[in-house]
Amino acid sequence: MHTTHTRAARASMRRGLMGAVLAAAVGAVLPLADAVAKPLHGLSVFGELKYPAGFAHFDYVNPDAPKGGRFVTNGPPTYDTFNAFIIKGDPAMGTDLLFDTLMARAQDEPDAMYGLVAETADVAADGMSVTFKLRKEAKFSDGTPVTAADVVNSFTLLKEKGAPAIGLALREVVKAEAPDDHTVIYTFQGALVRDLPVILAGLPVLSKAYYDKKPFDETSLEPPLGSGPYLISNFKAGTYVTYKRRDDYWAKDLPVNRGRNNFDEIRFDSFRDRTAELESIKSGGLDYREEFTSVSWATGYNVPAVADGRLIRDTLPDENPSGAQGFFLNTRRDKFKDVRVRKALDQVFDFEWSNKKLFYNLYTRTQSFFENSDMKASGNPSPQELALLEPYKDKVPETVFGEVYTSPVTDGSGNNRDNLKTAFELLKAAGWTIGPDRLLHDAKGATLDVEFLFFEDAFERIILPYIENLRKIGVNATARRVDPAQYERRMKSFDFDITVQRYALRLTPGVEMKGYWGSQAATMDGSQNLSGIADPVIDALIDKVTGAGSREELVTATRAIDRVLRASHYWVPHWYKASHNVAYWNKYARPAISAKYDPGVLDTWWYDKAKAETLASKPAPGGEKN
Repeated sequence: MHTTHTRAARASMRRGLMGAVLAAAVGAVLPLADAVAKPLHGLSVFGELKYPAGFAHFDYVNPDAPKGGRFVTNGPPTYDTFNAFIIKGDPAMGTDLLFDTLMARAQDEPDAMYGLVAETADVAADGMSVTFKLRKEAKFSDGTPVTAADVVNSFTLLKEKGAPAIGLALREVVKAEAPDDHTVIYTFQGALVRDLPVILAGLPVLSKAYYDKKPFDETSLEPPLGSGPYLISNFKAGTYVTYKRRDDYWAKDLPVNRGRNNFDEIRFDSFRDRTAELESIKSGGLDYREEFTSVSWATGYNVPAVADGRLIRDTLPDENPSGAQGFFLNTRRDKFKDVRVRKALDQVFDFEWSNKKLFYNLYTRTQSFFENSDMKASGNPSPQELALLEPYKDKVPETVFGEVYTSPVTDGSGNNRDNLKTAFELLKAAGWTIGPDRLLHDAKGATLDVEFLFFEDAFERIILPYIENLRKIGVNATARRVDPAQYERRMKSFDFDITVQRYALRLTPGVEMKGYWGSQAATMDGSQNLSGIADPVIDALIDKVTGAGSREELVTATRAIDRVLRASHYWVPHWYKASHNVAYWNKYARPAISAKYDPGVLDTWWYDKAKAETLASKPAPGGEKN
């Protein structure tokens, strides 16, 4: 059971463009053949570009895919704005369809981008600036040209008024200039500039004329002006939003877009809970849905439409880092400042019982913040990792220098007495004692009160058994379910004890790590640093990642960070699976080759008219709708 609708997963889904801004920041830009800087058709990390100048299309598309049809899927539980760049409001899903970026990500390479609005990028030999040359044919949806002034103004708005994570990523970009209508020059400062060219290449291009008349830092349900492949055609706030493909899209025939954006209409429907989503896909209200609840995947699709092949139940591979999902502990609260308290909470959670009784053994325990990737620490530190960690020997837990911490394992019977005993001893060592009320008390007499904050009913069945075990050792644990809007407000102001988060870092992580674990983000409302991690050692190791000159250096630094984070017990890790469980009605087709790092459903699939006609001709027993 992954947590798409938890705050972190919704960061990539709800805050579509804010997530896209950082997701497009795919790493370092190195000279490809020699040390002489020159304009390039793409930007690459740690090596050559796969696609040469003048390439026809990406390998994972069908360049002749037909255009047409409708695609209806689920979105976030609610939304109140189309402005996904700022901290205010709950953005609609899909707003990234409205905006072009300077360059487009290739989904079959770990860290490559190719020209979209910008035809070329020229990174200075010293790495301290980058120059983009814009295509003269680039236009917004109202027909006005995209100019360098629009790009520069987009940067200024995002850096000065955008969400904190964006401003943090752009901090070392000190100047943006437009010497002419089709040239943009960005200048950098400092030592940590490796990621900046590709971060900038992934920024959305906004219309200066539009935002000169509209406040950028306010929520709005006015469909914004963009230059991307879709327009908002219809919506009802908090209920649905529909995007219509633009026949006049200026970039539809560029190599980065051939075979993509094939649906005439894309609609995201909002549901308050997953049960309603499941019923909608089975009845035909939704065309496609990814299933994140194990019990529903195991038992909820036993319907005639699946049995006879009208509703496809499929598993798509996921080769991206699965990242970190877990119960995150808010160390801003005094009761969680002692690492022994935090470690005790991990001892109490019985994953094996949950996996057996609740998840149908579909999952593997998450251990690392870089799960399902080569960046995950394992065993004892390598000599290279030790070289990074030893300067901080007196500032990190001693266990960092031994075998990396892994969560305890139980037999799945539900009788985890040994782990509960270990947890109790840890709490006792941290100064908590059992009182006559059978609750833990500190030296001042206060009880150890722990509240789990969540908004999805699917998590109740996981949290309640955990709470029961916590109460066995005297923790006054409770669960509090709130509506999605209240949940978002409390997350943004860090008003919680324990909550659920899921996020996944990029294949080549960089400056965005400061937003998850950096000291500055710990005090920045709306940041992803929910645990309040403020550790100078982590800050220094993040700098090692962002300054890495090779893939090997980067992996060493991420493993060192993983060791320190895991030894510090900022979370109780959950579970993962390296795949996507999806259900969709049998009226779509997809390319013969799949992108390695993206399932490509909205991006490269297409409406198959013959399949749709066959589907419509079949009877629908049980009231199902085709």
